[in-house]
Amino acid sequence: MRRWAPVRRWQRPSAKRVLDLTLGSILLALAAPLLAAGTLALAVRRPPGGVLSRSPRIGLDGHLFVLRSLRTRRLRLDLLSRLPHVVRGDLSLVGPAPLTPDDDRAAEAVGPSAAGTPASTPAPVARHWRQELKPGLTGLAQVRSRSGMPWDEPALLDQHYAEHHWVGLDLAILARAVHAPLYRAVHGLTRRGKAHLSDTNHRRCGYSAAE
Repeated sequence: MRRWAPVRRWQRPSAKRVLDLTLGSILLALAAPLLAAGTLALAVRRPPGGVLSRSPRIGLDGHLFVLRSLRTRRLRLDLLSRLPHVVRGDLSLVGPAPLTPDDDRAAEAVGPSAAGTPASTPAPVARHWRQELKPGLTGLAQVRSRSGMPWDEPALLDQHYAEHHWVGLDLAILARAVHAPLYRAVHGLTRRGKAHLSDTNHRRCGYSAAE
């Protein structure tokens, strides 16, 4: 008798995945001209190792994937070049930083079986919080890294995000990630413009410091 394979039930994508796929695709389309120009510029220079850097990283459920990035940080092209990973599902727009396999924090996340322990070793009952979500293009730790406060340590912020993340928080982090570099750029232009002005340029005729 012929056996029919079980039909896999379609799972509705989460709101986070819908945001990643929709916004990630839009950002990738908008960034495509910049990425093409950056790739061409790097190809002309012929950097050692090629145009793209390749690094193994740990993703959802402890699975390994190869993270590919342009070998340049100008205009944050290295981050924008990772958008295909977001669309494909290796990364999320917002999440903890993707760890390398030799990172101590990665060893805690993947568990002893992935680190070479015999398969007979019983797995821990509780999953590590890093296994529950994808690493991100940016994250809470990245946008709060400049505060210098003790409670803003990257590990604590990543864990806080893992325990409380939702779409509204993702949108707030993305807005902060975009606002910060734009603010620094505009503020830098403003300061350079003010550097050419003297205090006397704003004083009316006959002005005295004693007034």
